[in-house]
Amino acid sequence: MSLNKPIWKLKDWIDVDKLEWGLLSLNKNAINLLEENQDYINWDYLSYNKNAINLLEENQDYIDWEGLSLNKNAIKLLSNNPDYIDWETLSNNSNVITLLQENQDNIKWKSLSFNKNAIHLLEENLDKIDWSNLSENKNAIHLLEKYPDKIDWQFLSRNKNAIHLLEQNQDKINWQFLSRNENAIELLRKNPDKIDWQFLSKNKNAIELLKENIDKINWYYLSENKNAIELLKENPDKIDWYYLSSNPAIFELDYEKMRENNQDIYEDLIKEVMKPSRVFKDPNYDYLEELFGD
Repeated sequence: MSLNKPIWKLKDWIDVDKLEWGLLSLNKNAINLLEENQDYINWDYLSYNKNAINLLEENQDYIDWEGLSLNKNAIKLLSNNPDYIDWETLSNNSNVITLLQENQDNIKWKSLSFNKNAIHLLEENLDKIDWSNLSENKNAIHLLEKYPDKIDWQFLSRNKNAIHLLEQNQDKINWQFLSRNENAIELLRKNPDKIDWQFLSKNKNAIELLKENIDKINWYYLSENKNAIELLKENPDKIDWYYLSSNPAIFELDYEKMRENNQDIYEDLIKEVMKPSRVFKDPNYDYLEELFGD
């Protein structure tokens, strides 16, 4: 175990018996809990979990390869198992651009149009772009500005980097989708009658606006909002525990256990460094280089 590896535990007010293990399997901070309760894991969902790579490597027979193909931390596992790759989902994986460049015949261009790190590939293949999906791509603003007639304004309403375009074309906004846009809070405040409160309840930057309109909150969707954890704690009777199971903020770092683990590592390290065979070597010998060098 590496030093300072994060160890997560449920917050003390979270009742594990009310949680749903399928959505917990998607939860990036649930790995320690899942490692201790592997019989409850939903492996299809876990395959999407970017922090579950070690568990997945140890249980490859259970992997859902469609889900893993979208997993940003699964590059090595995918590269070692090319026959299992789902190219539709891989094309939307922002961490596998090199793999996609090397296998352009397998690219699914509709999915790639979502991919924030694939702009150079898309610019080289303008005829293959799906402009609806590209309209949601936060790194494609310069392309969208160059071809404004191709913009899908519904999808653009979800684009975090398109606020200036949306402000200039408010008659084209899809307000339901805009309500989910994390960078659109000021625009939404100026148009409160157009807010979709259900979608806004998912918006991690809308907490203050939601607090000002408690009666309009959709508590099902708020339960998965990671920035709403204190508001949820204050209203336990309104929590939807199914949706809450996917919320990473139900976990907190277990500093005590991390200290215990690190103490064991430090003790082993000291024992290794202070071995007589090392202590009596050349006094100028670099012990740390021997221990940790290549």
